[in-house]
Amino acid sequence: MASQQERQKLDYKARQGETVVPGGTGGKSLDALENLAKEVKEANQTRRGQLRREGYQELGSKGGQRRMDQMGSEGYQEMGQKGGLSTTDKSGLSELPRKESILTSPS
Repeated sequence: MASQQERQKLDYKARQGETVVPGGTGGKSLDALENLAKEVKEANQTRRGQLRREGYQELGSKGGQRRMDQMGSEGYQEMGQKGGLSTTDKSGLSELPRKESILTSPS
């Protein structure tokens, strides 16, 4: 724990709007920032405990899966190619010019 003098310096910086707690934001006082960081950490641990480890990890991967379900597999892969590289083993750079030529050719 920080000494009283160090805490006073950090509290002054916090009152100036600087971030003095890792993962925190600029706040009104050092105590407020420490309490916020503690509450966030406890909330995350509680959520992890409720879902167990496997469920918590799966929750993190669901966002991409839901997007793929909405767009369909082909649309999702194409989105990856236009962003740079596909999420599959094909490079987006090699596939993109061929697809663009099909799309831009006059009919």
